[in-house]
Amino acid sequence: MEQAYWRIGHPTSAITFRLPKKTVLISAVLFAITLTLAVFGLTKGMLPLTLQQVLQALQGDGSLTLQTVVTQWRLPRAVMAMMTGAALGISGAIFQSLLRNPLGSPDVIGFNTGAYTGALVTVILLKGSYLQMAMGSLLGGCLTAVLIYLLAWQNGVARFRLIIVGIAVSAILNALNIWLMMSATQESAMSAALWSVGSLNGITWEKSLPTGIICCVFMLVCLALARPMQILEMGDDLAQAMGVNPDRTRAVLMLAATALTAAATAITGPISFIALAAPQIAQRLTQGASLSLICSAAMGSLLLLTADFVAQHLFMPTQLPVGIITISIGGIYLIALLLREARKQHL
Repeated sequence: MEQAYWRIGHPTSAITFRLPKKTVLISAVLFAITLTLAVFGLTKGMLPLTLQQVLQALQGDGSLTLQTVVTQWRLPRAVMAMMTGAALGISGAIFQSLLRNPLGSPDVIGFNTGAYTGALVTVILLKGSYLQMAMGSLLGGCLTAVLIYLLAWQNGVARFRLIIVGIAVSAILNALNIWLMMSATQESAMSAALWSVGSLNGITWEKSLPTGIICCVFMLVCLALARPMQILEMGDDLAQAMGVNPDRTRAVLMLAATALTAAATAITGPISFIALAAPQIAQRLTQGASLSLICSAAMGSLLLLTADFVAQHLFMPTQLPVGIITISIGGIYLIALLLREARKQHL
């Protein structure tokens, strides 16, 4: 049965999109569920609120205390959870598409580790502020991506070679990170350790706005590259015949996805599982032949917001870092994924 599409733009125009109706509808449902959970989460906390009170605060009405709790404490956390989850979902979808491997996730390959190294160098060696640590994380992730790409280059980039090189570089960076932590002062080590877990605790507009803007820009860049990414999935020869330069397009996509991962990591610290699982779950929902960036973004937002809701409220009065929840679930998911791939190879 032929899939139905919505077309955006004139067929002869420079910019035109063909969006599968099923993918758009599923993405809309996922975003609707995410927004509902976000509004519900705004009512929960040490100070329980009604939905009417939340809506009043969002409209600028109500007491100063009510507006502060909703718009300055709870809303930034919910917005950054959705944004970071979407960013990780898009980044994971790009890597899994280019590498044609469900394990081709930036946190598996090691780009998160590079972002963590950049943050450690900034905090421990340069004594940087929170904003400088975020910029160091962004720079560290991008430099790690360039290094892995160059080391994996051999008359082009072989997908399996890139994964192996990424794991090796990640192991080296992990050793460097341990050395940095051991040589740090107690205060610097505590700051770096808390950030490394991946947490939305204490997030504010001031802390997240600069890197949040960068994250939004790179999400738009990645979405603009969605069509070339789908063409690359057909094979390099066919992509070249359709006017897409495989090596250049692949390099741009990887750099954009890495920058997106680093920007998301700069906001919350390294968060595992989302980039790995969101694209795979989205693909199963849409039953599409290729990964959808929009649906992966919607699923990433929902997964991270749900994990953060659990981290905030399931163990009250203690609030856990969301990274502990995602890595616990992610470990189980990764084992299941490896077992499934092993069964495929034996069939």
